[in-house]
Amino acid sequence: MKKVVIALSLVMLLSSCVSNKKYAALEAKNKETQDLLNTCTVKLNSCLEEKAGLKATVDGLKDQNQNLIAQSKDMTVLTKQGAQNIEKALESIKEKDLKISRMQDALTKKDSVTLAVVTSLKSVVGLNDEDIEINVEKGVVFISISDKMLFKSGSYNVTDKAKGVLEKVAKVVNDKPDFECMVEGHTDNVPFNGKGDLIDNWDLSVKRSTSIIRVLSEQLSVNPAQLIAAGRSSFVPLVANDTAENRAKNRRTRIYVLPKIDQFYEMVEKEMKKPQQ
Repeated sequence: MKKVVIALSLVMLLSSCVSNKKYAALEAKNKETQDLLNTCTVKLNSCLEEKAGLKATVDGLKDQNQNLIAQSKDMTVLTKQGAQNIEKALESIKEKDLKISRMQDALTKKDSVTLAVVTSLKSVVGLNDEDIEINVEKGVVFISISDKMLFKSGSYNVTDKAKGVLEKVAKVVNDKPDFECMVEGHTDNVPFNGKGDLIDNWDLSVKRSTSIIRVLSEQLSVNPAQLIAAGRSSFVPLVANDTAENRAKNRRTRIYVLPKIDQFYEMVEKEMKKPQQ
């Protein structure tokens, strides 16, 4: 019996030793597996973080790409709009150039008319006299006649000598019924001290103008509708009124022969309304 008990004890002891070895091995394996699992978990978390970073980068690149696509479309629209604007600007410049060209043509025609008037006056008047000047000023033709040829001192009665010159002026005006004739009186700056119905230099300059107009219309058959009376007194001198000679230059009458302004504008407007070529 004692032997049996001993035998059983030995069996149990051996069995216990084997289980402990297996357990230790399993423990070691479990620890190895756990370490491997921990390592994998760390790597997984790292990969997940890297994936999140890459996803954010991809999302950013997608957004950037969409923005670039949108900008590209905008640039295409802007480019088309810019091209249209440039085309419109070029058309506008072309139209303005055409208008300028037509206005220049109209002005050239007016200059040609002005030259013809000057030529007519010079050929008709035909005087070589320092007291008579035929010229163009700011595109307007005028004949300037000195005071001593037209009037006596302080008077607005036209002299007989002046009527000979006025006859030649009337001939030019009568040949151009579409023109106007403005008679403009000028004095020096010496105050008028005469008696009668004259008050001052203003009055004298205007009276001289109307006297010439009456000769042109009543004696030389110029259409009154073509005539304009004007007086400038002493306020538009040719030279300083500081000597007797200069004052004599400033005492003058200018007779302007000019196309009617409305006709000139009609000429320009006609050119402007021509269809574009």
